[in-house]
Amino acid sequence: MSDYSFFDAVQMSFDKAAKYTKWDPGVLEQIKQCNAVYRMHFPVKIGDKIEVIKAYRVQHSHHKLPCKGGIRYATSVNLDEVMALAALMTFKCAIVNVPFGGAKGGISIDPRKYSAYDLEKITRRYTSELIKKNFIGPGLDVPAPDYGSGEREMAWIVDTYTSMRPGEIDGLGCVTGKPVTQGGVRGRKEATGLGVFYGLREILNMEDLTAKVGLTTGVEGKRVVVQGLGNVGYHSAKFFQDAGAIVVGLAEYEGSIWSDQGLDVDAVVAHRKATGSILNFPGANNFAVNTEALEMDCDVLIPAALENVINAENAPRIKAKIIGEAANGPLTPEADEILTKNGRLVVPDMYLNAGGVTVSYFEWLKNLSHVRYGRMEKRFTENQNTQILGQIENLTGKKADNKVRETIMHGPDEVDIVRSGLEETMITATREIVEAWKNNPEVPDMRTAAYLVAINKVATSYAELGIFP
Repeated sequence: MSDYSFFDAVQMSFDKAAKYTKWDPGVLEQIKQCNAVYRMHFPVKIGDKIEVIKAYRVQHSHHKLPCKGGIRYATSVNLDEVMALAALMTFKCAIVNVPFGGAKGGISIDPRKYSAYDLEKITRRYTSELIKKNFIGPGLDVPAPDYGSGEREMAWIVDTYTSMRPGEIDGLGCVTGKPVTQGGVRGRKEATGLGVFYGLREILNMEDLTAKVGLTTGVEGKRVVVQGLGNVGYHSAKFFQDAGAIVVGLAEYEGSIWSDQGLDVDAVVAHRKATGSILNFPGANNFAVNTEALEMDCDVLIPAALENVINAENAPRIKAKIIGEAANGPLTPEADEILTKNGRLVVPDMYLNAGGVTVSYFEWLKNLSHVRYGRMEKRFTENQNTQILGQIENLTGKKADNKVRETIMHGPDEVDIVRSGLEETMITATREIVEAWKNNPEVPDMRTAAYLVAINKVATSYAELGIFP
């Protein structure tokens, strides 16, 4: 393993792409750096003792406000990681045309070692620290869930914020990933995994790209391996399976399994719930070594766990033709070079896992508009569609069967609108990146093309703001 930091790795990728742009070096330097870094220590009484909690919030770019990024709860949280993830958020938002600057937060604890009551105290205190320094607010910085946090923590944050900022009419927009009852949006939970599916589906539908790696077009029949069965990994695997792909391998921290006939994702999750492990799933084989799942012969490999799982040591043994980065930073820069040299197509994290922030953007818009998606138009659309269907049935003298009738008459619910917006976002972003790649033949890989798109958008923003002469 190399001794560079995660933030260094992001900057290396940035520099690799920056040389293909015509922007002033000063502009590029400004985009690279983190605009604001907040490192804090605060005391929380846990049981009979006082614990000093270490936490961070990094705002990488103020070219657009608010800033946006999750809060990670893990012992591995450190400033370097939070800075790197904040930078990736800036580029991610730019690529998928979400008008936010990048940010990230982290609390250096193992959430499994605390009771819900203690976690609530830590979360609320962290929120009040952010409020004190203006590091949170619907127009300033909007956190979201990340590794180790979820809807519950976001509900605590919004409650703390609205208590300390009474009467702020857009207060619910201070954080996203909330429960639906607290201003959250339907479709947020599966958003990142669904975005991964939409992005990879679009790649698999591009004949020139699939031909390069020796695949036919389309999702159906493709052999998929997913590492990580958390929220993102589970939904990525599930949507691929539902679309006709064969999930041949699944990996988790306790072990990995495979089956050439395919694994039923829901059955594996049920087995894990019952036994505490995915190992010994009926009809599947266990890998002797956990990491062997990454090296399994397949068409699409989706690392959906933590960073740096594919590195210089194991990259030469990766057999997957397409690697879709559902996690943040699952490949080291050396692994990137090796896989590109070996003719593999790496679909980069910085846009592929942008489903979460895209739907967070929809949630934020919902909070600012104070009305749920579909409320205004659902019945109107259904009534209109019913009339059209009735006219067609009268003219043809034929009745549509119930399933077809239901599909045609259905007016969009919130989740339909959210998924439709996500699909549009991922397809547009994929095409923009591939276009940039085609128009710059010297650009070596898709990650560099993605950075190129992001740099151009952020630099254009700065230029149009008149910050740089």
